[in-house]
Amino acid sequence: VMWEITAHAGIFPPRLFPTLEVVGEAFVRLTVSGILPHHVLDTVMRLLSGFALAAIAGVAIGIAMGRSRLAEDIFLPLVSIGAPIPGLAYAPLFLLWFGLGNKSAVLLVAFVSAFPIIFNTWTGVKAVKEIWVRSAQAMGADDRRLFVKVIVPGALPYILTGLRLGLAQAWRILVGIEMLAAVPWGLGWMIFGA
Repeated sequence: VMWEITAHAGIFPPRLFPTLEVVGEAFVRLTVSGILPHHVLDTVMRLLSGFALAAIAGVAIGIAMGRSRLAEDIFLPLVSIGAPIPGLAYAPLFLLWFGLGNKSAVLLVAFVSAFPIIFNTWTGVKAVKEIWVRSAQAMGADDRRLFVKVIVPGALPYILTGLRLGLAQAWRILVGIEMLAAVPWGLGWMIFGA
């Protein structure tokens, strides 16, 4: 309601502050012409590619950190330093290293969204109760069974939380990098062009 009142009052130029009718008309026009679905599809493909890389690498690194002291000593300082830095701050580096286009966008999405996945997976593996591990070992569970039957189920809520947070990070960084990476299609490119 406030948007409509402000738009109709003419306080701002109509091109910068359109009414909801104009927004609705543009949405229908772009959807029917196929332009909006094409941008959405390209963005979703970049998102899924980058997030899949982040999920695989993040869960693997998080589990390694939780199960191995050496992996924890190697990765924890790197992840602790890299995680607080805003994702867009990495954009110039990725554009310099991998060039303009899809490759840098997908890799940046993977890199930025991996941090919450790693942290949550590591926390989940560390949170598995020691008594569960000792009980499984006392009943003769080998390392593979211990991992599959105790570690993964115990850490799964944390892993899923990390994946959810990583997906949110992936969306945020993807729209921003599409504005910068000179990709030919995508929602970020469309927003920047508009």
